[in-house]
Amino acid sequence: MKSDKTSTVLPSRDAARMVGLSESTLAKLRLNGNGPVYCKLGRRVVYRPADLEQWLESRTARDTSDADARFLKALTIAHTR
Repeated sequence: MKSDKTSTVLPSRDAARMVGLSESTLAKLRLNGNGPVYCKLGRRVVYRPADLEQWLESRTARDTSDADARFLKALTIAHTR
């Protein structure tokens, strides 16, 4: 079995595909602080699969109005630090 350390992180393109979003939407969520946890390696942004799974779990909703409101809020509200 081959051990490949690079497979422990995903580039933005693959992370976006994994969570079902476009790269640009994932970037917007990253900028406002509402996206999944990410790692910065030099100029590269990468994601750990476990962090993507955890973020997806946090997005679980009971009905469409709850999900729509949460998604729109995540895209429009600036993250305060």
